[in-house]
Parts: sequence; structure tokens; C-alpha cells
Amino acid sequence: MFAMKLTLILLGALLYLVGTIGWYGWIWLDLLDTGTTEALLYAFAGTCAWLLVSFGLSIHVIKTARPTVGGR
Repeated sequence: MFAMKLTLILLGALLYLVGTIGWYGWIWLDLLDTGTTEALLYAFAGTCAWLLVSFGLSIHVIKTARPTVGGR
């Protein structure tokens, strides 16, 4: 069971890292260099979505590391 959890954690971390690098690479190379209003709105919306995913992931990690804190 430990190997399964470790595999899922490592896979999730890898997917998050690839998504982060891909998103920022796409923003800097394509969206922000284009300079149109539509491209800037896509960059803003994508960055907001990335921040929400990052926040949710951090809350999930905290809750799984300390499951008894706050909700007895």
C-alpha cells in the first residue's frame, strides 16, 4: 500500500511540475509576446486557474499530513 501511495504522490508531483513549466513557457513564449487583448485575457485566466490549483493542492497536502487538526 505504501508503494501505491508513493507512486501516486510522485506522479502527481511530476504532472504538476510539467503543467507549471508548460503553462509558464506558453505564457512567456506565445501569449505575452502576442500582445492582443484576447491573449492577455487567456494569460490572466490561466494564471488564476494555476493559482487555484496550487492553493487546492497545498490545502490537500496539509489536510492529509495532519488529518485530525481542526475537525475532531
